[in-house]
Amino acid sequence: MNGSVLISGASIAGPALAYWLGRHGFRPTVVELAPALRNGGQAVDFRGDTHLAVLERMGLLPELRQMQTGGSPIRFVDESGRTLLHLPAEFAGGAIEVLRGDLAQVLYERSLPHTEYVFGDSITSLTETPSGVLVDFQRGPSHEFDLVIGADGLHSNVRHLAFGPEKEYVSHLGYYAATWQLPNYLGLDRDSVGYNAPGRLASVGGDHRDPARAGAFFVFAAPELSYDRHDPEQQKHLITNAFSGLGWEVPRLLDSLRQAPDLYFDSISRADVDAWSAGRMCLVGDAACGATLGGMGTGTAVVAAYVLAGELARAKDDHRAAFTRYESRLRQYAKGCQAGGDRTGKFLAPATATGIRARNSLLSRPLVLNWMLKLGERVSSSVALPDYSTKPGRVSW
Repeated sequence: MNGSVLISGASIAGPALAYWLGRHGFRPTVVELAPALRNGGQAVDFRGDTHLAVLERMGLLPELRQMQTGGSPIRFVDESGRTLLHLPAEFAGGAIEVLRGDLAQVLYERSLPHTEYVFGDSITSLTETPSGVLVDFQRGPSHEFDLVIGADGLHSNVRHLAFGPEKEYVSHLGYYAATWQLPNYLGLDRDSVGYNAPGRLASVGGDHRDPARAGAFFVFAAPELSYDRHDPEQQKHLITNAFSGLGWEVPRLLDSLRQAPDLYFDSISRADVDAWSAGRMCLVGDAACGATLGGMGTGTAVVAAYVLAGELARAKDDHRAAFTRYESRLRQYAKGCQAGGDRTGKFLAPATATGIRARNSLLSRPLVLNWMLKLGERVSSSVALPDYSTKPGRVSW
């Protein structure tokens, strides 16, 4: 065999894994449904020694520090705009915060010398053979690979094809989140301002690149809804209904939603997969153990990509041993990070007025705020990183 690995997904986990596989001498191919890399998107952060150690081993720290946003402080206000709670930039931004699109571009460029990228295509079937996995594609010809890795997020296509329907692995956590772009009519800098009603958060923050632009971020509590994930007009209707009748800047923000061409809308959910591999197929990042928000998914994905590639290189032609060691090293760590996502909706949009007041009161205390920041660093650094140092060269399968 020639060490060919197909990776589904070109967001964060996929290019990070491709980079490390290339370093170890594999021949990775990344297939991505989108026609090109996805630009923009929300900011993502890294925190704690483990995240930073992997970025350092990739040689990315200097570049990411140059493009970091510096974080975004947020003020929670009442209907009249009076500040009730102020959270500093490092609360959400961690040690390094960058825009998701910028991070994806950097990882793509670093992985490109050893990786083939196929955009605008998707896997339609996976059939394990004695020598590999036969993969059928929506557009391209069928091809056999030694291994297939699902790095395609919470709604993973590889997980669906190789492990089973999404409903068996993804749990709704009671909330939905939406983001879209709009003119910066409030004249915000890089800060954000948010307004709560029971079970709802409406917020808006200045764009880190274009001072004329801003980004809306809405969260609301709801039971699991039935809707078309590919129909933005239906999603806009759901958001408008959830926030109808609220004051502050909500009516103007909803007006901007009607014209928004770039809506992101999804449930706040969690993925739990009993085993991260099946035969020659394996999951990494959110596909294996993700949370929509607050689960340190970006940092976990980069760490998991490093460990999975390292274990595959160390195991040489024994992918089963590599997958077992990869999961054994990271499962508890990933679940510990993921657990933060269970609380995200309740934190951002407490269900009652009493809950909103209690959150504001607690986080106004410096000791509580510092404790939460340190807890996040401890959780994100709670795994020892193996040393997979190797000279570049081809892996023998």
